[in-house]
This record gives sequence, C-alpha cells and structure tokens, in this order.
Amino acid sequence: MTATDIDTAAVDHALMTTRAVRKRLDLDRPVEPEVILDCLRVATQAPTGSNLQTWRWIVVTDQAKRAALADLYARAIGPYLDVMENAFGNNPGSRPVIDSARHLVEILPRVPVLVVPCELGSFEDQRAFLRDAGYPIPISDNQAASGFYGSIWPAVWSFQVAARARGLGTALTTMHLGLEKDAGELLGIPETVSQIGLVPVAYYTGDTFKPASRRPAEEITYWNGWKEPWNPSA
Repeated sequence: MTATDIDTAAVDHALMTTRAVRKRLDLDRPVEPEVILDCLRVATQAPTGSNLQTWRWIVVTDQAKRAALADLYARAIGPYLDVMENAFGNNPGSRPVIDSARHLVEILPRVPVLVVPCELGSFEDQRAFLRDAGYPIPISDNQAASGFYGSIWPAVWSFQVAARARGLGTALTTMHLGLEKDAGELLGIPETVSQIGLVPVAYYTGDTFKPASRRPAEEITYWNGWKEPWNPSA
C-alpha cells in the first residue's frame, strides 16, 4: 500500500474528532468483546520502544469489578477535583471540564467496559537495565519515564481512535493510579507490572463530533530553535 492509497480526509477526520467522551456515553448498550478486540488489534500496530511490545490490556466487564474500580477512581480523583474547583471553578474555560469530570465519577460504575492499559516493568527497571549494561550516560528521570511511557501511549491513542471509528466513546484517565496498588489487587495485576491509566468505553449517543477549539499550529510551532518562527526564505 502506498501513501496515495490512504484516504487522508477520513484519517484526518478521525484524528481531529476523537474526543474525551464522558457525558454522551450509552450506559445501557453492551459493547461486544469482538469490537474491543478489533480496536486492540489496531492498537498493537502502534510503534513501541525497541519493538519490545511490553504492553498488556485488561478489559474489565464484570459488574462487581467495574463498581470496585469506579470506587477507587472516585476516591482518588475527588480531592483533585476539589483542588481544581477552588483554583479554576470560576474560569469559564475550566468549568465544563470540571463538571464533565464529576459526571464521569457518577456514571463510571455503569460504563459497560473499563480498559486498563498496562506495561511490563517500570521506567526504573529500564533505567537499571541500561545502567547495569554499561550505558555510559546517566539516565535522567525524564529520559527514563519518557522512554517507558512513550512505548505505550501511541497504542492507547490508537485504541481510542479505533474505538471512535466504530461509534465508541472513550476518555483516558490516570487518577486511579493514586490507588494503583488497590487496583492491582482487585484485578490480580502483579507488582512488576505498571498500570498506565483507565479508559472507560461505551457507544456514544447523539451526533458525531467535530474538531475542538485549539490554538493555530503556527502559534505553537517553532523552527530550529525555541520561539523561532518559520522563515520561508531560509
């Protein structure tokens, strides 16, 4: 397949309209396991560090476990939302986000599928491996964490875009990681495995989505140096 075989408009539309969906999730319609697996098949084609493919996926459909996981999420995110409320509650741009997050807390036990992306090991493990192997340059926290999480974030995003293309809404969250050990015990996840986040999945209701309001790419893109504008004559 060549680049000209790609429907650029369709790809761009999917990428530009994959939103965090919290208020338009169909809580009564089941999500077929085959659809989740189709999305994961797409996700596992994403690039990953050294092609190690150390990702793992836990799909939670059991009602009791979903409720327990939702409770952990509520306990973890509640204080955070209180902080955001005090700091940004009067900001017109932040108000809808805070309200949407609180709504997700309320409905999370009823969301039909919760997906927990995981990765084998930890970024500290990767740093120790390189150090013990004789890598001569000290590995910073940023380098170690970026390499570790960068090996799974593309797959998580691919999963969300694939879900969008199939009429599913998703919302990547990470707040339950404050109680990661409790979630691990609930789902039987070994301590040698890092949970990356939590992705509620359900069919979405209403019409389709449109691109969000964003700053123009020209305003946030620099060329050859920090805050250096594009120079067409260079």
